[in-house]
Amino acid sequence: MSDIICISNRSLCREDFVARMTKIAESHPKAVVLREKDLPEKEYKVLAEKLLPVFESCGTPLILHYFYETAISLGAGRIHLPLHILREMSEETKRKFTVIGCSCHSAQEAAEAEALGAAYITAGHVFATDCKKGLPPRGLDFLREVCGAVDIPVYAIGGISQDNISSVREAGAAGACVMSGLMMCSDPAMLLAGFEKE
Repeated sequence: MSDIICISNRSLCREDFVARMTKIAESHPKAVVLREKDLPEKEYKVLAEKLLPVFESCGTPLILHYFYETAISLGAGRIHLPLHILREMSEETKRKFTVIGCSCHSAQEAAEAEALGAAYITAGHVFATDCKKGLPPRGLDFLREVCGAVDIPVYAIGGISQDNISSVREAGAAGACVMSGLMMCSDPAMLLAGFEKE
């Protein structure tokens, strides 16, 4: 089973976004986070409504992002949140989700997210990446520290490639997140196969 979580970004997509997401769903990554940060909530909901049945039919988990009320209204049981939103969420609201993921940038944040009920965290950015141009990467020591601070799965994010995935796993991560590669490659299934554990 894949240990790669796809992070969506339709602005990087070279084809129809729903078609690309369908190909990714059919390639069976660990999960896909629908993270379209520029979309207003109404438009995000329309997109999520289109994609949820596609992912359900493929058996690939689709994790909605940020708009937890929209996720609840659509009956989506998985949500990925920034820590400040998770902090504000009531216990009653959290119980509406089977999986809550959280983005973290330090070992302290990771421990807090776990205490607040996160089932997994993303930690980064680990390597240099165009998405964070000019910001120095946090590196593998940071990743080791985060992995050592929690008992829940940690997925590395930022500059992850087939060349460095083994070092990410060796640092204790449960897997990694990939965005631009899966949005832009010619064959998502082939790209994911290249990340498989040796």
